[in-house]
Amino acid sequence: MKRTFICLAIALIALVGAPADIQAADNAPVLSRIVDSGTFRVGMSGTQPPFTVISKTGDLIGYEVDLAKILANAMGVEVEFVQKPFGELLSALEKGEIDAIMSGMTMTPKRNLKAAFVGPYIVSGKSILTTSSTLAALKDAEEIDSSSITVVALKGSTSEKFVKKVLEKTTYVGVDDYDTGVQMIIDGKANALVADYPICALSQMRFPDAGLATLSEPMTIEPIGIALAPGDALLVNMVTNYLGTLQGLGLLDSLEEKWFEDGGWLIQLP
Repeated sequence: MKRTFICLAIALIALVGAPADIQAADNAPVLSRIVDSGTFRVGMSGTQPPFTVISKTGDLIGYEVDLAKILANAMGVEVEFVQKPFGELLSALEKGEIDAIMSGMTMTPKRNLKAAFVGPYIVSGKSILTTSSTLAALKDAEEIDSSSITVVALKGSTSEKFVKKVLEKTTYVGVDDYDTGVQMIIDGKANALVADYPICALSQMRFPDAGLATLSEPMTIEPIGIALAPGDALLVNMVTNYLGTLQGLGLLDSLEEKWFEDGGWLIQLP
């Protein structure tokens, strides 16, 4: 039933969002390249479960992996996943090495100066992952801001920006991937990992015996969307139409349930 629903959704968004003519290469340079090459290049870190992560078989899996495959199918092209550290993704998009970023990326005004955003498809917020029940019970970020606390965050992320701006008294350690940050918390090498709430909640599910805790409510509200190469209004228009149709069909809700609530996919992780 779910497979039939997904196939129907792909067919419908292809009808709703398909451009009438894709010959105006000057007005749609990125979309024209995608159509000519038959490939939609999507950049992601592969280290941000449940958005994107490497399975024990070496495959990329996650909410955004599924979403990228659905979009590529609707466009009638193949998806090519380009894995890079999170902090290098925007630069790769600017250089034309990828056509889009789908990697738990928060839509911010500063990033919007470098890329066009479509979405959001998930609304998240900053939380902390810790083994301290005291820290997990705190209500305001300022209560965490102490020189006695070591905080970890993903390099180049809005979490890193949050730590440097709001938790400036803490000792900050940047990491290239969440697995490293979570392990630092488990090993007692840091007091708290600042990350999007779904990642903190997922880490509790992955390591049920590690004594991990997170906040009951996120400290911020952050929209997460697709970053597209700038200068191609037709590509933005098409992806906007596709995403809106997926939302209307309820497919985004199904993906969210699968990757953020079910947890059955955790057996695929190393």
